[in-house]
Amino acid sequence: MGKRLAVLVGCNYPSTQFRLQGCINDVVDMRNFLLEKSGFHASDVKVLIDESVPPHSNFTTVIPTGANIKSALNKMVDQAEPGDVVVFYFSGHGTVISSLEPGKAYIEHEAIVPCDLNLITDMDLRQLIRRLPKETSFTIISDSCHSGGLIDKDKEIIGPSTVDRGMSPFYYKPKKINFGTILGVLQTVSNVAQAVPEVVNTVSNVVQGASQVINSASSIFTGIFSRDVSLRFLPQPDLHTDLKRSLDEKEGILLSGCQENETSADVVGFDGKAYGAFTNALLRVLLEENLSGIISNRQLVVAVRKFLKTDGFQQHACLYSSEENADAIFLANQFSTPHLNPTPNPPFPMAY
Repeated sequence: MGKRLAVLVGCNYPSTQFRLQGCINDVVDMRNFLLEKSGFHASDVKVLIDESVPPHSNFTTVIPTGANIKSALNKMVDQAEPGDVVVFYFSGHGTVISSLEPGKAYIEHEAIVPCDLNLITDMDLRQLIRRLPKETSFTIISDSCHSGGLIDKDKEIIGPSTVDRGMSPFYYKPKKINFGTILGVLQTVSNVAQAVPEVVNTVSNVVQGASQVINSASSIFTGIFSRDVSLRFLPQPDLHTDLKRSLDEKEGILLSGCQENETSADVVGFDGKAYGAFTNALLRVLLEENLSGIISNRQLVVAVRKFLKTDGFQQHACLYSSEENADAIFLANQFSTPHLNPTPNPPFPMAY
């Protein structure tokens, strides 16, 4: 049996205007599930959080800067061997980087937001997946806004819905930071931004994705973070052609907390505990609904949608993978474990 490796990241952004409340709790709950129910060893689960470890927790943590997250992910990929199961879990803010270059279609690139705002983008995650040895399973679980499509948009198995369900009975905050706001904050803390003062004004324009936004953003990010920036912000000649192509449909599995155009909720429940709505629903399915201990990625996401609908949240969990991996058992190596046969009448309703 192969190794089971995980990197878990939670960003609450304390003492900032972007403050969330439940992301550290999400990481603790996910870690407990992996260790107690899914066969992971504590030494193989790395935790990065931006607040103190909760009471009675017996694990060490690292601050989740962009550089530290990428370092942890790269070390995990370096350790991986054929037959291993590799997991990246993130709870925190997401954002969208828009671009509109002459002669090209309007494109939106998804990214997650580390505590220092040094974004990790879809291109960075594709690079990680391509570095994995063959027959290694890589699952990304992202409880953040705009997380649908973090690895690729053309592998959507369970995706957009247009259902409007009204307001949730809970208090919640969207896990989203506007890209223009991120640039504005970085501009105030770095002299490099003085060389491109048009950035914030440009970002606020209706044509937010004009090509100069990406060019100016690249100047800001590289000026502050140097070579630790996302591949998305490096000069294009520096990028290997392979990094720009879409993944093969069998490369990587993404479970996202919402669609590309939606927000994920950071919730304070009736009992006062804060958590991510998606993470809470995911763990409730795994711990309450799945009596046999075996559930496919497809069944899991459909069931999570059901829980989110019941709780009144206006977000739709999504699954991005190949059809074959959709029917693979959640957090099992799909190359060595039998798949669950899809049935005309799955155990959870599909209409969510």
